Amino acid sequence: MIDPLLVPVPESFDTERLRIAVPRPGDGEMLFEAIAESLEDLRRFPASLPWALSTPCVQSSEAYCRSAYANFIARKDLPYLLFDRISGALVGCSGLQRMNWSVPKFEIGFWCRTSMQAKGFITEAVRGLASMAFDQLGAQRVEIFTDEANVRSWRVCERAGFTLEGTLRNERRAPDGSLRHTRVYAKLAALSQGNDPA
Repeated sequence: MIDPLLVPVPESFDTERLRIAVPRPGDGEMLFEAIAESLEDLRRFPASLPWALSTPCVQSSEAYCRSAYANFIARKDLPYLLFDRISGALVGCSGLQRMNWSVPKFEIGFWCRTSMQAKGFITEAVRGLASMAFDQLGAQRVEIFTDEANVRSWRVCERAGFTLEGTLRNERRAPDGSLRHTRVYAKLAALSQGNDPA
């Protein structure tokens, strides 16, 4: 297995409407604005996004951007910010996480700024990240875990061509003590290339 530190991973790339770029020092203020605008939506599924329960501030968003960039360089996580290529506005966040380089496999996480929802941006980002993982990182599997009640998220998975593999019942507990079911979606390398995975 190649050392992940030596794997060339793009720091930015474009899809049709998005610029997908690693967070960098100085991006904290724009990230804070997107989070502050979207708190009500982000806090609807705290078992999936526990960090959204904290009170946001510019300093914590800037700290995230700096640690995210460091994690990217160390290949611990591959976080990205999503920008509208025309306006330059921050659309949301996504990235590859919980990697297993020996397979290799990756998990995609995502959230969308409230004012940018229902425009297809996140579906486009998920497709772009999955394609990058398969084409440039040699992924054999890309997966997404969504709260069963988060219909918008699992519809993104389906529009992006991921297959529902099953539902993990009572898989996690929310801060209020309720148990949550988690949908598992995945796409395989052979299927992404249109081949039979036999």
